[in-house]
Amino acid sequence: MSDAVGQAGFDFIEHLPALQVAIPMLGAAVVAMTRKGQIAWLIAILISFAMPLFSILLLHEVFAHGVISYAMGGWEPPYGIEYRIDVANAFVLVIVSLMAAITLPYAKRVVELEIAPHNHSWFYTMYLLCLCGLLGIAITGDAFNAFVFLEVSSLSTYAMIAMGRDRRALVAAYQYLIMGTIGATLYVIGVGILYAMTGTLNFADLAVRLQDVSSDAPLLVALSFITVGLSLKVALFPLHKWLPNAYAYAPTMATVFLASTATKVAIYLLVRFIYSVYDPSIKFDGYSAAVVFIGLSIAAMFIASFVACLQRNVERMLAFSSVAQIGYITLGISFGVKTGLTGGLVHLVNHAFMKGALFMCTGAIMMRLGSVKLDDMAGVGRKMPITMALFTAAGLSLIGVPGTVGFVSKWYLALAAFETGQAWLAFAIMGSSLIAVVYVGRVIEVAYLREPSAKVMMAKDPPLSMMIPTVILVVACYYFGIDAGLTSQTAERAADALLSSAGGAAQ
Repeated sequence: MSDAVGQAGFDFIEHLPALQVAIPMLGAAVVAMTRKGQIAWLIAILISFAMPLFSILLLHEVFAHGVISYAMGGWEPPYGIEYRIDVANAFVLVIVSLMAAITLPYAKRVVELEIAPHNHSWFYTMYLLCLCGLLGIAITGDAFNAFVFLEVSSLSTYAMIAMGRDRRALVAAYQYLIMGTIGATLYVIGVGILYAMTGTLNFADLAVRLQDVSSDAPLLVALSFITVGLSLKVALFPLHKWLPNAYAYAPTMATVFLASTATKVAIYLLVRFIYSVYDPSIKFDGYSAAVVFIGLSIAAMFIASFVACLQRNVERMLAFSSVAQIGYITLGISFGVKTGLTGGLVHLVNHAFMKGALFMCTGAIMMRLGSVKLDDMAGVGRKMPITMALFTAAGLSLIGVPGTVGFVSKWYLALAAFETGQAWLAFAIMGSSLIAVVYVGRVIEVAYLREPSAKVMMAKDPPLSMMIPTVILVVACYYFGIDAGLTSQTAERAADALLSSAGGAAQ
């Protein structure tokens, strides 16, 4: 990795893994001391623009030279903390940092509108800490260090949600705090059991030492704690209760950022345990993890979609839709074959594009109307034509119309269903997509076919600073739907990296 590095001075490329986490963390400390919202936003946007460059460089290094192992502080693994980067987590780093860079320009106007001025710098501090935590979870090769970063991202997320528009945000933050704390506790208990059995916390070392454990029972118990703990963070059905209120009542910027990144990183960590630490086909005396995950995924895809159809608040509708979309990702993970895992990973990035764009549109409507209830949005398509055109375009992608990213990932999932001899799952994917037609269609019908109310008559599209990031995401929904080579091929290589490490961590 250090071929291109000079022999003297700071070795920038070699220390990229540490910089990926350290810069947002130091940035958060600096922003906390500014007390000026404008300066805080400028610092946050500079850091957010730098992070994709770092993560793309890391992905390039992994493609060129293979797995990167970085020993923090020079303490060699497995005793020291290791940052270990293969194609899978480099892929996640790129997704998270790109979404952060696209979201920050959008943030300025909505933060000024929704959050008290004396809290602006505090909000950007929490945002940078959250970014640091999410990147840290993705990059670390150590189970306890992952827990630390999980808590850094969670605590900052609680604070961001609590800064929402009304008092319901406080209740939503409290709900998430309780659920998140339970999830983190279960995760750390599972990791503790693994440590008691093996004496190590390093993912790669854990995978090797677990093969020498003679009894399956403690392995199953540890996996159960870790899976349930992370499923709470993922918002996997039926452990999703915290998510709808959190997304609906958080500040718009927090909703856009968290919907695009937070659950994805938790899914990555779950995948890392299932595929790199444990074997994906793990079975203990009739227990099959895949069967449980497939059942929960199907329940999420249908029940959460039905509940989305019943919502009158569009942000809550999109939140329940996210629970359903998480079901697609976990379904892909459950197949245990390359095609399914590729589909899950592709949907992970595609959902970030789609849901980021949709929440940006609802944020713009909230800014103009002060409400995203369907009854208040009658005729908004005539007065905010660009916003609603973008919403419609992103909504079609969410349904999975051919030519969009939503179709690409569902195609992979359907192929995996046939490949594993479970053709009925392909029809289930099609059936749940039809439910998305209903709830996306309701918004389109209200926006275009009803007479505008007096409040809507005064509305207009948001400023360019909010419009351009939304357009970028919607264009991505169609560009990567027509030319899916970059995302799908990278996801395939990430799936290869995870499957090749199954039962014996990434080499």
